[in-house]
Amino acid sequence: MVAETEDGEDESLRIDCPVLVTERLVLRSPHEDDVPDLAKLANNRRVAEMLARMPHPYGSREARAFIDMAKAHRGAGCVYAVTIAESGAFVGCAGLNGTGRGLELGYWIGEPHWGHGYATEAAHALVDLAFRATEIQVLHVACRVINGASRRVIHKCGFQYSGQGMMDSIAAGHTPVERYTLDRKTWIGLRTWPKG
Repeated sequence: MVAETEDGEDESLRIDCPVLVTERLVLRSPHEDDVPDLAKLANNRRVAEMLARMPHPYGSREARAFIDMAKAHRGAGCVYAVTIAESGAFVGCAGLNGTGRGLELGYWIGEPHWGHGYATEAAHALVDLAFRATEIQVLHVACRVINGASRRVIHKCGFQYSGQGMMDSIAAGHTPVERYTLDRKTWIGLRTWPKG
């Protein structure tokens, strides 16, 4: 998944950013104790090349800068550390970012934790937060066209394809992305589906 810009300053997109607890995860504000794990997991070209704003290489300095940015964040959306509820282990980051189009979902999971459904679980929690905490009518998400795993997460959350575009990635340069949207009416319909 990619997060493209931080230029959205629409007051209606501000969220108090509560701690989110899912079946297996806790999404909470990133803090200084996350620096070693954040630096280790983010220092992976395979992760960085899928995102717009993640540099590679990525070390403690970049991790501290990210945490400082998250603490100072006063714009639209939220920034979260994704952690395992049972152990507290840091596995990645997720958030809602203000863009010129509105709120955009973003997430990444460290490679040792791929294939466990953590991105989907975190994304579901953030989709629910976006629609419950704001009056938005549409939530946006994008992924690189080569990122099949992220596309599967996006589809599991009910997003619909809305077109292609380009992204400027710090690690990968100018790359094509697929854009998706989820509208409030569809989200309401998905929330009423029986669990099963």
